[in-house]
Amino acid sequence: MTTTLFIELFALGLASGFLAGLLGIGGGMFMVPIITFLLSGAGVGDNVAVKIAIATSMAVIVFTSISSVRAHHKRGAVRWDIVAKLAPGIIIGSLIGSVGVFSVLKGVYLAIFFGIFVAFSATQMFLNKKPSPSREMPGTAGQLAAGGIIGFLSGLVGAGGGFISVPFMTWCNIAIHTAVATSAGLGFPIAVSNVLGYVISGSSATGLPPGSFGYIWLPALGCIAVGSVLTAPLGAKAAHRLPVGTLKRVFACLLYVLAVYMLWKGFSH
Repeated sequence: MTTTLFIELFALGLASGFLAGLLGIGGGMFMVPIITFLLSGAGVGDNVAVKIAIATSMAVIVFTSISSVRAHHKRGAVRWDIVAKLAPGIIIGSLIGSVGVFSVLKGVYLAIFFGIFVAFSATQMFLNKKPSPSREMPGTAGQLAAGGIIGFLSGLVGAGGGFISVPFMTWCNIAIHTAVATSAGLGFPIAVSNVLGYVISGSSATGLPPGSFGYIWLPALGCIAVGSVLTAPLGAKAAHRLPVGTLKRVFACLLYVLAVYMLWKGFSH
């Protein structure tokens, strides 16, 4: 690995860690386009580059989720009752997505799916529709199903699930800061189960760069993880100081920018 690439990946870790703590998105939405860009520049084919970027960003989330959720937990903001009910479905959905669908879809199709879904999530946040005052989180079965959807979609796009779980929880009248903190708590089961799936599905893949473990690019994982763990608590601290409206607009604008890049990447082939 060149010194320049090391610095770029470490800087990416610093930025993604802060975003993980600030927005509860695990940093994956930020990492996937940039890792894809770096791999493409290094001569890795786009189909493989997108898959490696998704898998590697999810592996980083294993580390950032721990750091981020500790900071939120100290503030008493995590709804662990919600985490406990969503987690079983998340694990099942994640394995179905990362072992099954992810392995057979071409990377450019994953890029298009990534872009469309992220743009949809951003629009929902930007519209800021007020939930019905009587709406609450669904029962155990409903949260099991919701967790399955969150885990499955997270496995396809390499994100910690915040792009689905935060809007879902706010729709159910969970305060935005609580939703962000709880989403950080969901990041760990999402990441661990998906990483296992990426290792399995990438074990027989070809065209992977040196240092790959399944679809996970270990050099990038190390650089980004160190940087992200340093800044995730700072992002979590900032999340509790920003007004709700600002937090939602930052979330939406970030997702729009990344959606456009990945759509371009997918449709340019």
